[in-house]
Amino acid sequence: MTRIRQLGVEIGSLPTGPLNAITDVAGTRVGHATIIRDDIRTGVTVIEARDGAIWTDYAFCGWHRFNGNGELTGIPWIEESGMLGSAIGLTNTDQVGLVRDTLVRHSVEMGATEEFLLPVVAETFDGWLSNIHSFALTESDVRSALAAASGGPVPEGNVGGGTGMICHEFKGGIGTSSRVVAGTWTVGVLVQANYGLRKDLRIDGVPVGRIIGDSVPLPVDKNGEGSIIVVIATDAPLIPIQCRRLAQRATVGLARVGGTGRNGSGDIFLAYSTGNHLPSRPHGLYTVDLLAHEDLNPLFEAVADATEEAILNALGAAETMTGFRGRTVHELPLDRVAEILAERPGGWR
Repeated sequence: MTRIRQLGVEIGSLPTGPLNAITDVAGTRVGHATIIRDDIRTGVTVIEARDGAIWTDYAFCGWHRFNGNGELTGIPWIEESGMLGSAIGLTNTDQVGLVRDTLVRHSVEMGATEEFLLPVVAETFDGWLSNIHSFALTESDVRSALAAASGGPVPEGNVGGGTGMICHEFKGGIGTSSRVVAGTWTVGVLVQANYGLRKDLRIDGVPVGRIIGDSVPLPVDKNGEGSIIVVIATDAPLIPIQCRRLAQRATVGLARVGGTGRNGSGDIFLAYSTGNHLPSRPHGLYTVDLLAHEDLNPLFEAVADATEEAILNALGAAETMTGFRGRTVHELPLDRVAEILAERPGGWR
């Protein structure tokens, strides 16, 4: 697995967290279940906040739709309440319901749900590399991802929900990155990248996709439509409208890499803040901390930079894959990328 910084590319000026991953936000856990067999290339990824206590200790949350040809469950209640109260699931388009229902069952078994739960599950389409209509993902797979959820380094590329995904007509998948703001707050991003045309791919501003062109075979009969899910976590004390404002800035990072929000794309971004503790059944008056709007600019910058780098990490970590109907998607040729970037005026920054 190669991360983009191993090629000397440093996005932005803010420092990363120790792992350069969403798990740099204290208490964030990520788990994957990856299914590769026969004509199946799929999986599920889960993100849990607060070391798994998110089910009863909610977090303020907001979301943004850049282009809406996709699915994210639980949105009406997030709009209404501004709260996240479950793990976040990422999977393929056909099995959002399975993941959602398993998260509900899991919460009931833990005793976290007294009446009902509206969990958050998002999708991108992996049906070019995987026989998506075989419904291969099972409840056991979702439970495996939950059981595997942990802090520490996050596997990237062809894993979990990103197993069968394609990005800028190279192999895509899961990627992550983080930034530290003013030595105080951490912003972490995880993406499931499955979007874009090769001609639009830029790395650190360089039109790498156009330069590589078809010297690396393009996926046959693949039209470049697709989706990206971006999950943003922070420990800065934000209220829901501020979380939504952070989610909007993922668009900047996506655009830098070459995402344009095509008609067939589901570009959906979710941001949550663990800076306040919200009981799942609140009553009466309680107080929250709030970072001033005037102090959000560095967080906006952190989201844009970490989103850009997370997408590039997904591309760097993903490996060539052959799947459904013998179709092959090639990995980004990192040696060639390094040559291209070194050839620009002045070489590396």
